[in-house]
Amino acid sequence: MKTAVVANQKGGVGKTATSIHLAFDALERGKRLVFIDLDPQENASDSLESFACGLTASALFSADVDLRAVLGAALEQEGPCIVLIAADPTLANLEKKELGEVGANFKNSIKALAGLGFDLCLIDTAPTIGNALAAALYASDYVLSPIEPERYSIKGIKKMNAAIANIRKANPGLKFLGMVPSMVDGRNPRHKQHLDELKAAYPQLMIPAPIGLRSSIADALAMGVPVWRIKKTAARVAAKEVRALAQYVYEKMEIAQ
Repeated sequence: MKTAVVANQKGGVGKTATSIHLAFDALERGKRLVFIDLDPQENASDSLESFACGLTASALFSADVDLRAVLGAALEQEGPCIVLIAADPTLANLEKKELGEVGANFKNSIKALAGLGFDLCLIDTAPTIGNALAAALYASDYVLSPIEPERYSIKGIKKMNAAIANIRKANPGLKFLGMVPSMVDGRNPRHKQHLDELKAAYPQLMIPAPIGLRSSIADALAMGVPVWRIKKTAARVAAKEVRALAQYVYEKMEIAQ
């Protein structure tokens, strides 16, 4: 099982939209996927509620959870699937615990999930660099950072890069897939300027598969379906962009088919 976390310290940059569409794309690639929502806002959990298994994410930070027993019914599904481990308010309490304990327990849970027949684990995170995000980075193979081409988002990615570099001391195998320009308004000259600045500053880290500012993506999330299921002409462009990003990500993760 390969594990990827979608993260950025700045909120409202398209993290949840990205992680959900990567999940739907993986499902259509025939993968068995476990999706972990570590954001107490529970937005991804709302969009993917039809795939909920009954287990909540805070349990993954416990030392005594028996995942095979808890996920029994979900594991009986044959073939491609999404199994959602939903966010819950208790995740906020992780900040009161020691990071060492939080990280070790979560990594053990990821190892246990890997032994249950999943091909892929995707982790959506809160827009804060706290214990939950640190634990996710510690336990993951890959990290992807959506970034809106706005000033505050650019500031946030600098801190995110620093956090990734710091976590690599404990998880040297963590690979940064890069930054994906998200919610890009092609008519906004400020967005173009900031994209040019990002490409100049991070030429090796900018993913060449930007996602535009598309209302059809928000419509899809509200309906709990991928954007390519929306029957609107405008959704076709969004679907093409999202598919291109997924292809890029899964080729880098060596699971594309």
